Parts: sequence; structure tokens; C-alpha cells
Amino acid sequence: MRPEEQAILDLAKAYFRQLAEQGEREIWVAKGDLLSPMVRSENERSILEKQATPEVLRESAPAYGDSREQALKAYYQEIKDCRKCPLRRTRKKFVFGEGNPMAKLVFIGEAPGSDEDLEGRPFVGAAGKLLTRIIENGLQMRREEVFIANILKCRPPGNRNPLPGEIEQCEPHLIRQLAIIQPRIICALGTFAAQTLLRTKISISSLRGQVHYYQDIKVIPTYHPAALLRNPSWKRSVWEDIQLLKREYTREVQRDPQEP
Repeated sequence: MRPEEQAILDLAKAYFRQLAEQGEREIWVAKGDLLSPMVRSENERSILEKQATPEVLRESAPAYGDSREQALKAYYQEIKDCRKCPLRRTRKKFVFGEGNPMAKLVFIGEAPGSDEDLEGRPFVGAAGKLLTRIIENGLQMRREEVFIANILKCRPPGNRNPLPGEIEQCEPHLIRQLAIIQPRIICALGTFAAQTLLRTKISISSLRGQVHYYQDIKVIPTYHPAALLRNPSWKRSVWEDIQLLKREYTREVQRDPQEP
């Protein structure tokens, strides 16, 4: 067996083990390609298969009203009781995300932690406080001016890394949020956020410091604030990334000064 095949098998074993531990006795898969995203709605499947092109992102925005704020609130009500994956059994609260529904800049992390699970809000623990300082001091912005979310909406047990099946089930929620908000720039916080958005296995240390694209949305990866707390020597790298982010954000604001 080739190493990459063994890696896939090990990930599958870990996922099925978690299902068993959480009492799952049935596994639902889509007909056809078993490696394709296992999502329930045809709309979500179509979005993923087309890899969220700008047109698809716009088309997938729910018609809940004229304002993005109304659309986000309505979409939260639609998915807040999500039961797509086993994390529904262990979560305390569904963490939808928060911030400016018309933000040009969105921060995306990997998953809620214990504090976020308790409060139902993203980035409220020690890492969240550091992220707030980065936004305020590095970008000279208020946290309320941006939108903050995660790849997963529910906390993995023990803060373990997200499993592939969980990402596949939850990413359509993020795609719909981005379709509503229509940001110009995404700051991907950490390995899983960056690799998921950019469809790559390249390390965060190699991805950071550059502008990438999630279709027509600029993506600037940097280290996760929690990793920065563990590795203070990365502060300089993060500061450089935030200055790059600030320059790109300024360009976008100047390009469309009247657009929200």
C-alpha cells in the first residue's frame, strides 16, 4: 500500500472510530463517487462541485430579504440545529460566526474551542483576545467591522483536529455565509483553514506571506492566534502577514470606496 493510501485509510479509521464512540450505528453516503463531498442538499452539492465560483457564490445567497444582515440571521435560524455530523452529540452550542454582515474582510479559523463552545461565539478565549488585539493594533480596525467564522461550526472533542468528513459536511455552511457577505479578502487563520480554502496540503509556513485566491476572493494565510500563543517567536511573521493584509484591504477600499 502506498503511503498516501495508508494515510487515507488511517483518517477513515479515525473517523469511523469516532462515529462508534458517539453511538452512531448507521453511515449515510451519497451514491456515486464516495470521495465526493457528502452533503444533503442538491444545491450544496452543486456549489462544492463547482468549487464556489464567483457566480455560484452569488447565486447561492439565500433570498431572505434585501439586506445581508437579514440574510445572515435567517440562514442562522435555518442551520443552528444542524445534525449533519456526530459533533452534534458533543457540542454545547453551535458557533455560527459574528461580525459585520457587509464586511470586506473575513477571518476564518478551523473550529470552535472550549470557550467558544460554551458561549456560542467565535474566538472569545485567549486566542480570541489576541485576534482582537491584532485587528485593533495591526489593522487599526474594530472587531465589529470584520466578520469572524470557522471552517467547523461545532467543537471537536478535546480540541482535536477536524476530520475530513466533518469538513466536508460543514464547509457548505461557510460557502453560504461567504455568498451572503461577499467579502473581498479572507484571512485564513492556521493550517486547516488555509488548506481547506486553498485545496492544498502545503504547510502554513509556506503559504503565509503571500496573496492566494479562493476564486476571486483574495486569501492571506497566517498562523492561528492559538499557535502564536504557544510560539511567541512567530510574532514577527504574523505582523508581516497583517501588514500585507492591511495593504490589500486598503487597495480594496480605495477600489470601491462607496461599496459597503
